[in-house]
Amino acid sequence: MASLTGFAGTLPAAGRLPRPPLRALALGAAWLALAGATYALPEEGDFPHTVGFAGGALALGLVLPPLTAFSARLGRAGASLAYWTPWLTLVALGFLAWELITAKFALLPMPFFPPPQAILEVFLDDWPRLGGSILASLKLLAGGYVIGAGLGFALGVAIGWSKAVGYWAHPVLRFVGPLPATAWLPLAFFVFPSSWSASTFLIALATGFPVTVLTWSGVAGVNKAYFDVARTLGASPAFLVLRVAVPAALPHVFVGLFMGLGGSFAVLVVAEMLGVKAGLGWYLQWAQGWAAYANLYAALIVMALMCSGLITLLFALRDRVLSWQKGLVQW
Repeated sequence: MASLTGFAGTLPAAGRLPRPPLRALALGAAWLALAGATYALPEEGDFPHTVGFAGGALALGLVLPPLTAFSARLGRAGASLAYWTPWLTLVALGFLAWELITAKFALLPMPFFPPPQAILEVFLDDWPRLGGSILASLKLLAGGYVIGAGLGFALGVAIGWSKAVGYWAHPVLRFVGPLPATAWLPLAFFVFPSSWSASTFLIALATGFPVTVLTWSGVAGVNKAYFDVARTLGASPAFLVLRVAVPAALPHVFVGLFMGLGGSFAVLVVAEMLGVKAGLGWYLQWAQGWAAYANLYAALIVMALMCSGLITLLFALRDRVLSWQKGLVQW
């Protein structure tokens, strides 16, 4: 099977799977069963988008099986579909179980456990507010993450290269770095003039520490022979830093960027819940206050997709920047 783009750049082989026709039949049966149960069984409640949800499941149940059966003829897209077919089948079965225990048999109490069509209703009817919250979160996250990553990278390079900088920076990092960024919330909202600037600072702090430590580790661990060869050829100190140390440390830098992204995302949600009047964290708190649990679950789904998408973009950037390492490092 051809290599496919995913979280880590390539997708592994799916192992021993049924033949494509059998997988196509299982996939179609799962989505058609979901459509039939959603449309035919009586509901314990009033959900306006039940017919639309059943229609979408029916469409997938009719379209996906033939595409899966002939996936070998569809090139890269077909290979991707063939790889994800087991997961698509499992998703349909999961939706079916979710539908039955909520909307059909009410085994879980409303409004705490809404059915899938209630989540769909949020995406269709409350999209302006939810979309505005996504944009606000992305702007806040982008500002804090870029500032934290930039400063962390510069400080990490300085510490790894200069013993003098390391002498003064090590105690500060060991004192401040291990503290979670959320612990600084009361002080940040008091010191900074606005909740936006305080949240940006906290996100930058959560991002900067792992980037600093991993960049410092990468620069300090560069093979000394590289510097000896470069000096023999007449390299200047700036060349040694920018063209030898930094490229060799980039794998460590990207590990720090991945760690910083996870930490910054957690701080983003907490900061928006406590101080910022927009964003997904604010939306979660608003939904909880009004007992709009369908909106709450929809926001959680969006947050998961947004974080996953950002990680995928970061993987793509790493693959492009470190393409020269594909034959040297196991990705």
